[in-house]
Amino acid sequence: MVEASPTAPVIILNAPQMAENIGAVARVMANFGLADLRLINPRDGWPQERAWALASGAEWPLNDARVSDTVHEAIADLNLVFATTARPRELQLPILTPRAAAAELLAASTRGERVGLMFGGERAGLETADIALCQAVVTIPIDPKFRSLNLAQAVAINAYEWRATVSDAPPTIFREHSPAADGAAMLGLFEHLERELDVAGFFHPADKRPSMVQNLRSALGKGRLSEQEVRTLRGVVTALSRGRGRVLDKLARQKAEREGNE
Repeated sequence: MVEASPTAPVIILNAPQMAENIGAVARVMANFGLADLRLINPRDGWPQERAWALASGAEWPLNDARVSDTVHEAIADLNLVFATTARPRELQLPILTPRAAAAELLAASTRGERVGLMFGGERAGLETADIALCQAVVTIPIDPKFRSLNLAQAVAINAYEWRATVSDAPPTIFREHSPAADGAAMLGLFEHLERELDVAGFFHPADKRPSMVQNLRSALGKGRLSEQEVRTLRGVVTALSRGRGRVLDKLARQKAEREGNE
């Protein structure tokens, strides 16, 4: 057994629009001890001087910010990612408050998992396909009379709850176990399963494929699979596809034999 030292969540901004908002996010990250900032397709490119101006001296999240082209790339090394957005109607994911999310992120972090919070762009938020790659949704319980909340405010609320949860938590002792699968491993499982389902004709009609894929990914993601479980499931998919191939080969041979005897 070892004493866990939690690693703070990665903050992921998906398609942020304004450099000033990115700078304000860096400032609140520094306030609450967060440093790992990732940007996915910032609208005006990166770096942007205006971000440093708004950070008010909190430069380290900006200096080390990683820029990615896709959500897949940004979360590939993370084991647990929560999407911070309004309640999605299309997906059946757990819905958490920032406080509940902080508790779950801390528990995962103390097990040695890498965790993150993903926020959408200022105008459109997160796409359903991106939320489907996460394991839960974090929704801030704001008053419905006025729902306007800017990006830095949303990050600040979640960052505060993380800091408060860590401050209140006792030291955690945990046993070694199979590590949680990261985003790259989960994407490998998703794509492997989807290829075989394409071959089997599962996605029918074709125009329903995107929503069916999202629902499958969401269902598997909620399981928070370990690396070993992902390897096992990929083995199951492979065995089933090979078995289907053997059955088809047998049927083809039988048909050829019947035609040869006629």
